[in-house]
Amino acid sequence: MSEDIKLEVKNLTMSYGSYVVMNDLSFSVKRSEIFLIVGGSGCGKSTLLKYLIGLKRCPRGTVFYDDTDICNSSNRESMYKKMGVLYQSGALWSSMTIAENIALILEEYSLLSKKDIERMVHLKLALVGLDGFEDFYPAQLSGGMKKRAGLARALALDPEILFLDEPSAGLDPVSAAKLDELILKIRTNFGTTIIAVTHDLDSIFKIGDRIAYLDAASKTLLAVGKPNTLKNAKHNLKVANFLSREYTA
Repeated sequence: MSEDIKLEVKNLTMSYGSYVVMNDLSFSVKRSEIFLIVGGSGCGKSTLLKYLIGLKRCPRGTVFYDDTDICNSSNRESMYKKMGVLYQSGALWSSMTIAENIALILEEYSLLSKKDIERMVHLKLALVGLDGFEDFYPAQLSGGMKKRAGLARALALDPEILFLDEPSAGLDPVSAAKLDELILKIRTNFGTTIIAVTHDLDSIFKIGDRIAYLDAASKTLLAVGKPNTLKNAKHNLKVANFLSREYTA
């Protein structure tokens, strides 16, 4: 694998039992790139994320993280320590405070002292703009704050690669824009490779270096490229129309 490639998918088939979701997917993600997985509802965007994280076994094809095959590795735990995941709902433990949610990851997967863990929790919450909310429970937070708290937890172990599942889903336009700015800040400041599933066109054009468009009808990857380039491409009208909010029968 090239040194500038962080993750590579080769000839991946996604399925649930005998039902095939997507066939023969191949693409690569560069280091420190914000790579977006897009497409219509039901095309398999979130399912693809599960394969990239290693939550689902590959029936055919491979997913490489650096030079390690995620699909067939017997040492996934060491790879998971290098990954952070923000789930669509935030997936915070409701019985724990925000600080406790983040601290639990550090207690389980780091050798930091209790004092250093407390310091790290404060640092991560400050990074996402939640300094002072350490003792709040998830139910006490707004939707945007929950997303940022979930992002703070995903960043707890300083991951090399960050996976985001519909980060702006359920957020008002202002909160979504602030989250986009935070994602850009994380990439700029830490060089984190970010892979996100999204249907938000504003986010696609604001933060996406490149996108991969999944097509439910043909069950395959129709295009990979820069959002503005694909929007203006005449050879693939389905992708161009999606990016232009135009309907295609």
